[in-house]
Amino acid sequence: MRCPVCGQPETKVIDSRATEDDQAIRRRRECVACSERFTTYERREETPLMVVKKGGEREPFDRDKLLKGLARATVKRKITMAQLEALVDDIEAQLRNSFKYEVPSEQVGAMVLKRLKILDGVAYVRFASVYRDFQDVDDFVEELDRLK
Repeated sequence: MRCPVCGQPETKVIDSRATEDDQAIRRRRECVACSERFTTYERREETPLMVVKKGGEREPFDRDKLLKGLARATVKRKITMAQLEALVDDIEAQLRNSFKYEVPSEQVGAMVLKRLKILDGVAYVRFASVYRDFQDVDDFVEELDRLK
C-alpha cells in the first residue's frame, strides 16, 4: 500500500479490526518515510455470478428471486424461512466454490430439486412443475412415479 501523501510503497500496519458489519477489515497504517497515518479497508472481491437461461440470455444470480420461488413452492408446508435461507446459502456457496462465472439455469434448478427432494416431496413437485414446465396431468404423474 502506497502512502497517499509521499507515495512511499513501504507502510506498516498499526491496528487491524473488523468493520461493524464484518464485511471488511479496517487497517490503520503509518508511512515509514513521512510518518503519515491513514486508513485502508480490505474487502473480499465478489465476482458476479451469471445464470445462463435456456434461450441463451444471461442475468446475474439473484438469491432473492430463488428464495421467492422456493417460498411459493413451500406454501402451507412445515418449512421455515431459515431452512429456505440455508438451502439458498448452500446452493450459492456451491456455485461460487465451483469457480465458474456462468452457470446454466438448468444446473441451478437441478441443485434446488435435489435439495427439495430431501426436504419436502410436495414442495419438490410444486417447484418441478414450474421449473420443468409441466403441461398436463401426465407430466405430474411421471414426476410422482420418479419421486417414489
